Amino acid sequence: MMTAFATGCRSVKFSRQIQDLRKYSQNAVDLKGMFPPIPTPFDEKEGTVAYDKLHQNFNKWNTKPFRGYTVMGSNGEYPFLSAFERVELVKNVRQMIPDGKLLVAGSGCESTIETIIMTEQMAKHGADVALVITPFYYKSGVTQSGLARHYEEVASNSPIPVLIYNVTVNTGLDLPIETILRLSNHKNIIGMKDSNGDIAKLTNVIFRTKSVPGGFQVLAGSASFLLPAFSVGCVGGVCALANMLGDEVCRVQDLFDNEKMEEAKLLQQRLVAPNIAVTKQFGVPGLKAALDAFGYYGGKTRLPLEDLSASSRSQMLKIFNNSGFFNQ
Repeated sequence: MMTAFATGCRSVKFSRQIQDLRKYSQNAVDLKGMFPPIPTPFDEKEGTVAYDKLHQNFNKWNTKPFRGYTVMGSNGEYPFLSAFERVELVKNVRQMIPDGKLLVAGSGCESTIETIIMTEQMAKHGADVALVITPFYYKSGVTQSGLARHYEEVASNSPIPVLIYNVTVNTGLDLPIETILRLSNHKNIIGMKDSNGDIAKLTNVIFRTKSVPGGFQVLAGSASFLLPAFSVGCVGGVCALANMLGDEVCRVQDLFDNEKMEEAKLLQQRLVAPNIAVTKQFGVPGLKAALDAFGYYGGKTRLPLEDLSASSRSQMLKIFNNSGFFNQ
């Protein structure tokens, strides 16, 4: 049943298929495992989404032990894509991945109603879980009550389960524990992807949501703190580095699960510098350059992001080489 908010604000009508999907939204989805945040490839000349290149990448990614994939996250350059492009990307990726692999789709927009519309459209075209980033444009004026209501309205009107996306480096907002706890009690909010790396906070969130009916699953948003995250109860990760080093990043969890902690610690230590290189240091341009170097298609970014310079590319690949992952 639509809430009064959504009923009053909706500008489009959706098919019965979306309405039928809603009955499944209360079923928990097992998120244990790795969900690489897929970069969006662009055609070198036209600048449009290069689906042929994306298909080539998936031919390789589908050989990795991923639980699923994340599209339209921060590494997918989602702010630079139109609403149509975002939905089309979900539709096409759904056709590129095997049955049984989950598709997590970044559906967050600045307004609540637009996020509801985007989430429904992505669900219609094959998304299994909606990843909803915290709205941030009016960060100086928005209240925690407003943010909580935003997520509650989206989740109440979503035909698929919702994940909170907390990434302060991009939004300038960090959801406080009390807001997360409030949201964890919503029957259609099944967890959170946290990219901040505050292990003490993650530990507190996981401990205080243990009794939530249906569970509340937390995903680590970076390979830099993956092993510590597993040690306090995170169930998986959405890690940019997995786009190039899928086997290695997945192996951290496998080693942890099998109590091979010395091997896990050594591998975690090796992953930190390369992960910083494709996130904090060089960002999406660095991630795309690394994809090119590792035999995938990274290609160009969209403005206002600029592609990595030759000197920065060399510096980045040296970091991978020093960690034993790339021979220049």
